[in-house]
Amino acid sequence: MAFSSDSLAIFLAVLDSGSFSAAARKLGRVPSAVSMAVAQLEAELDLTLFDRSTRKALPTTAALALEPQARQVICQLNLLDAQALQLHKGLEQRLSLAIAPELQTGRWGEPLAILAEEFPGLEIEVRSATQAEAVRMLHEGAVQLALVFERPGIDERESFLEAGSQLLVAVASPQHPVAPHDGVPLREEQLAEQRQIIVASGKPTGSDPRMVLSRRIWLTDSYLATLEFIQSGLGWAYLPHPLVQPLLASGAVTEVRFDNMASRLRLWVDVIWIKSRPLGLGARRYLELMRQVFKDEPPRS
Repeated sequence: MAFSSDSLAIFLAVLDSGSFSAAARKLGRVPSAVSMAVAQLEAELDLTLFDRSTRKALPTTAALALEPQARQVICQLNLLDAQALQLHKGLEQRLSLAIAPELQTGRWGEPLAILAEEFPGLEIEVRSATQAEAVRMLHEGAVQLALVFERPGIDERESFLEAGSQLLVAVASPQHPVAPHDGVPLREEQLAEQRQIIVASGKPTGSDPRMVLSRRIWLTDSYLATLEFIQSGLGWAYLPHPLVQPLLASGAVTEVRFDNMASRLRLWVDVIWIKSRPLGLGARRYLELMRQVFKDEPPRS
């Protein structure tokens, strides 16, 4: 095989430098070694790659035709070397995260963009799951990290990192009975009889109990489906503020006003993992980046 990683590097160095001597300085070799390597490559390819009639090494049409593919191959080789080194340092093949649907509009995805740059060979899997389902997936080993709302009590099997908070707003269609009329807030007994749309799996207790206020419940598997029901006038729901803010501003939905409590619920968020399972390089880096993202977040009281 004519091309090797070494001959590719020499070929591209001569192309970039414009002469054998400049390429030799760039590669830390003597000019005669670079010239000999190019001559051997030309002999094996049966092609003239550089015009030596002047003091410069001018690329021939054959060299220019080979250049794009050569650069692509050397780039792939560099990525391969980098990934092999990362695997040696403990990089997992895939990083899997389970995220509660209400949290998908937050800043928790920002570190993933940095991970994609630092570890281009790392596969990322983000799975949407209700609170209880995300925790179950974590303990069963289906994911390495779970992003969930803070839970009462501590599970000694878990470690956690505080990851900011999410503001949820009670919203409904402006035409819905729970919508504020003449500034009159909704009484508790009225609220209990109005249908609440909840993102949950199997039963509403899959969500934070503070979010379940009605005796009449519909369940969905995503907050986008919940929003569709809300806009259709089928009920009210707690939804992430970043998601509904434009709709509140436009009047497409309205904020529900409660008589005896605030209509906005701020819940703290944790990233959790299992103590007994060592985290890979990608997961550890994700946690480090999360600390940076939320370092200025006010501590929970």
